[in-house]
Amino acid sequence: MSDSASDCTESYEDVDCTKPRTSLSEAEVEALVRGICFKTGPPRTVGVEVEWLVHELRGPRLPVTPERLAAAYAALETVPLGSALTVEPGGQLELSSPPAASLMECVGTVSADLDAVRAVLRELGLALVGLGTDPWHSPRRYLREPRYDAMEACLDRTGPAGRAMMCTSASVQVCLDAGYEEPGPLGHGRRWRLSHLLGAVLVAAFANSPLLNGEPTGWRSTRQLLWTEIGAARAGGPPLDVEPRAAWARHVLDAPVMCLRRDGGPWEVPERLTFREWTRTGVPTREDLDYHMTTLFPPVRPRGHLELRMIDAQPGDDGWIVPLAVATALFDDPEAAETAYRTVKPLAERAVPLPAPHNPLWTDAARHGLTDPELHEAAVVCFAAALDALPRLGAGEAVLDAVAEYRDRHVLRGRTPADDQLDRLRGTDTRAYGKDLRR
Repeated sequence: MSDSASDCTESYEDVDCTKPRTSLSEAEVEALVRGICFKTGPPRTVGVEVEWLVHELRGPRLPVTPERLAAAYAALETVPLGSALTVEPGGQLELSSPPAASLMECVGTVSADLDAVRAVLRELGLALVGLGTDPWHSPRRYLREPRYDAMEACLDRTGPAGRAMMCTSASVQVCLDAGYEEPGPLGHGRRWRLSHLLGAVLVAAFANSPLLNGEPTGWRSTRQLLWTEIGAARAGGPPLDVEPRAAWARHVLDAPVMCLRRDGGPWEVPERLTFREWTRTGVPTREDLDYHMTTLFPPVRPRGHLELRMIDAQPGDDGWIVPLAVATALFDDPEAAETAYRTVKPLAERAVPLPAPHNPLWTDAARHGLTDPELHEAAVVCFAAALDALPRLGAGEAVLDAVAEYRDRHVLRGRTPADDQLDRLRGTDTRAYGKDLRR
């Protein structure tokens, strides 16, 4: 994740509707997107964004009132953190690490921040819970702001999945540099393609959301199902048979505009207005483009770096470190990257006719997890490659042990944390999970 990655998109909080408006043409939009969303160079940095559900310590089935959430977040504002702390629409908590020079630096920063956050929440009787979807509570919006009002109105057009995604889901998002300009296992073209094929394996291996509204959904990653149901225009990726920069620029231009921001009052939610059409009929600015790209939710989002968005939040205080370590090893170690690419390349036959996640490969990963034989075989090989590579990346013993334990407990047995959730629902699983992985 390059330090210049913020050039690609601004956070919601950074968008200022009062800036001078300088309109962009269609050609200027394409040039900007092509130039800023793939910052190439040697893979040097790594980052992670960890989202958490916030539950009552005395009973996770009890709803946390908005007043208690507000008090908790007010208390956290005074806590010095190395990561950025933000709040999701349903009250979920997110920590976004700064770019780290190594896997262990990233682990150390976020682990220390989580310790500090948990200490404050514990005093207030609250806890962070790593689940891909809230198993018990229906969607309830905590943040009432024009952008989220507009997002809800836009996503409601495709059904209830949007509200569930906004308010009851959580993930682990791994951020990695785009890669070299040149070809090879660390080249940006190879990494782009790897992310969309290996991504399905990561969905399957780390599926942790089999429940919604208290009932099994029939999917091991219901969170991924929700993204799929939002629709390809909003939550899909571009085709892989086109050069990455050109494909993403075309995707951004042809994606529907979620909303037209206003300095005061509600934001307008247009119907069937693409950004390309907006450049031909209106006056979108650079700030409008930046905001538009934050409203696109593909499983892999180029933001100067590559943001891998397909992994469910993980169980245990430090379970998030396992997908971070595995993904980093399979992308940033040349030998492991080559092994991973050779392993997942045959999966491309199943990844048609639509881009991820709206194709049979990704659907099977979300529904079946590692009970899918081909995805299970690929996960076994990829975890072995990651374990071989992690010492070369300087991973500590506890991280290596955690990845090995996860492989033995889940991957080799064709299981995921979703299966553990279902076992607990049936009263057949009494094992605990989660270790201190930061040494």
